[in-house]
Amino acid sequence: MMSSIALNELEASAAARQLQRRAITAEQLVRACLDRIEAREPAAQAWTHVAADAALEHARELDRGPIRGLLHGLPIGVKDLFDTADMPTSYGSSIYAQHVPAADAAAVALSREAGAIVLGKTVTTEFATFHPGKTHNPHRSGHTPGGSSSGSAAAVADYMVPLALGTQTAASVIRPAAFCGIVGYKPSYGSIARAGIKSLSESLDTVGAFGRSVADVALFVAALTGDQRLLDLGDASGARIGVCRTHEWPQADADTQATLQQGSAMLARAGALLVDVQLPDPLSLMVQAQIDIMAYEAARSLAYERICYASSLSSELSAVLTAGMAISAAQHHENLARTARGRKEIDALFFGCDVLIAPSAVGTAPAGLESTGNPIFSRMWTLLGLPCVHLPFAKGAHDLPLGLQIIGRFGADHKTLQASHWAHQQLRANESS
Repeated sequence: MMSSIALNELEASAAARQLQRRAITAEQLVRACLDRIEAREPAAQAWTHVAADAALEHARELDRGPIRGLLHGLPIGVKDLFDTADMPTSYGSSIYAQHVPAADAAAVALSREAGAIVLGKTVTTEFATFHPGKTHNPHRSGHTPGGSSSGSAAAVADYMVPLALGTQTAASVIRPAAFCGIVGYKPSYGSIARAGIKSLSESLDTVGAFGRSVADVALFVAALTGDQRLLDLGDASGARIGVCRTHEWPQADADTQATLQQGSAMLARAGALLVDVQLPDPLSLMVQAQIDIMAYEAARSLAYERICYASSLSSELSAVLTAGMAISAAQHHENLARTARGRKEIDALFFGCDVLIAPSAVGTAPAGLESTGNPIFSRMWTLLGLPCVHLPFAKGAHDLPLGLQIIGRFGADHKTLQASHWAHQQLRANESS
């Protein structure tokens, strides 16, 4: 029996099941998403390019043929940091306004191989840094959707597409997921191939996914990595969860502090074993290490743009690159060594708990489009390479979304997703009761 939910509002995992059974067609789903884009894009401004005709033709081709893979018939948005051979790719910069790459990024090619339909390219900040794009928060126009994966998060939150690709170098998956009220998943560093993505920081850049449930992002990343274990979300009741306020806790606003406490209480009542976790003092240095490593590596990754197109760069990016060029190679190597020590310190915490929970952002999405918000609550986890999942379940100022993030041990993405799936079920049940 067909669901009464509009097709574009189906969670990706639910849509995938219907597509696999041929209960709906890919063309029907694509048309529903395109209709939503037509209705909402003037306000949301989530896309840089929508390939409507090509998407419909691909959908009809999939409907005529066999089931292609885990993502068969699912429309996706692709952050405009990923190369696409059949669509413009500008990396959020006027320097590349007319650029069409020769090949797809690996993640895009793998998505297509698994049966996904690329609906178009979503807005990114300039080279995935801090200068915002045009996108508005779908929950409240005039508020930021976060960055740098601004358009991807907004498009999923606004029911334009069930899944979207993003990247995270500081907080570019978790923070927009938090501001837009959807699930964002940053896998363990190196899990998904980065070939064909405009590089910002070799030590930090990580491909991530946006969806409306944990099952959605698990499905997407399982298709991209070939790790079928991620599809088994099982039952994580009784999970040992460490409540980690982090050294940055004083920067969290009252809404965020209350949300972490509220979420912790909900999970404890549902049967989780909660314990307060204090981070070792050396980990207080991780945020600054991330800032310095990102700046040093960005100044070199963007050397061509810095040298040849300096006048085309924003003041925000120019400041990052200038700071990066002022950091010596010796300082950079010490930052990398400090990071390696930090990874050992954090790994030891997971002997006493399965996952950690922590704030995702300082608060709700700030007003204005001049900034994408403070990345402070994701910098350390990105530097340490750990898997992170944002779980939306609450509301704060201006009725904007709030939630928390679950952090797992490096490489323990399956366990992290299982705990996240269970936790999100409990948090959403409490939210709706």
